[in-house]
Amino acid sequence: MVKTNADVVGILFPNSYDSLVPELVGERLMASIPFGGRYRMVDFVLSSMVNCGIDNVSLIVRNNYLSLMDHLGSGREWDLTRKNGGLNIIPPFAEKTVKPYNGRVEALASILGFLKDQKEKYVILADTNIAANFDFNALLDTHIRSGADVTIAYTRSEIPESAKTSRDQGRDLYYTLDIADDGRVTTMYMNSTQNGEQNFSMNYYVVDRERLIDMVNVAYVRGLPFFERDLIAPHLDKLKVYAHRYNGYVARISDLKSYFDENMKLLDDANLEALFDPSPIYTKIRDDNPTRYINGAKASNVLVADGCIIEGEVENSVLFRGVKIGKGAKVRNCVLMQDTVVEEGASIEYVISDKKVVVTAGKELKGTDSFPVYVAKRQRV
Repeated sequence: MVKTNADVVGILFPNSYDSLVPELVGERLMASIPFGGRYRMVDFVLSSMVNCGIDNVSLIVRNNYLSLMDHLGSGREWDLTRKNGGLNIIPPFAEKTVKPYNGRVEALASILGFLKDQKEKYVILADTNIAANFDFNALLDTHIRSGADVTIAYTRSEIPESAKTSRDQGRDLYYTLDIADDGRVTTMYMNSTQNGEQNFSMNYYVVDRERLIDMVNVAYVRGLPFFERDLIAPHLDKLKVYAHRYNGYVARISDLKSYFDENMKLLDDANLEALFDPSPIYTKIRDDNPTRYINGAKASNVLVADGCIIEGEVENSVLFRGVKIGKGAKVRNCVLMQDTVVEEGASIEYVISDKKVVVTAGKELKGTDSFPVYVAKRQRV
């Protein structure tokens, strides 16, 4: 699976955007939110790193990380079970007078000893709120070729309205970039509200490891907690910061509605192929039976994972592993997570059900395209 060591340490921040989807992170973090039928959000960035030969990856977690540990395990599915490097989950460091980290600088400051001990030349920093089949080697090539201090991956896209109006707008949720003809970043805008296509940062960064250590040391001593806002944006005249454009398929989670929409987009074969080609995306193996369609079942335009049992009608929906649709039940325009049960005669439309939800017999539950109904984990409706 892993090609060769890419001379890169990967650092992931699984909690960075938890505040955008409070409904989904009550017992988990952004990285372990289910997506696309059988995957978790972390699978995409982690698999992309592995496919590019990065075999030393650490995740600095802040809270609610038990589900992530259960999903990743020792990293066997990603071929990251290794004596040197491999997968490393770093729990939050806290004392009685010290709270868990707020920004990336504080997170990185807690692992400076680890970074100093690594032998790789480069560090890639990434969040987990984006599902993309990303080529990190291309990002690294741009960084090396330009001689940059920092290289930022970005896409050309509009800023989601949900991001502009987020209840957490007081912090640095996203950045847009002004880029010169030679690829150098001249300005970074925090939480811009401009309309139209922007140079929208993916929050994927390449930095030389020794330089990153120096930057974090200086910032931490000065009480500056945030990587982009405190270290990069104010010093673009001194740092050589370059941009790398990514033209592939991107699913960005910015609120519950965008989570619903991005799952539903995968019902289009073109989007599905764009996300899962050309490199494979790995995930935890569950060893379920193939999905069974019982006599009388009807299914059209659905994305169905393994282990499901369908006796009723399903249309325009994404079903995760182990979902059961009872006889006479009708499911339309829904995203149903693992082991959801829709009992006989129930009817649901525009619903997001978390894991192990039960919609009891005969019940009717309907949301709308603009406001899908969310049913929390293990709830019985």
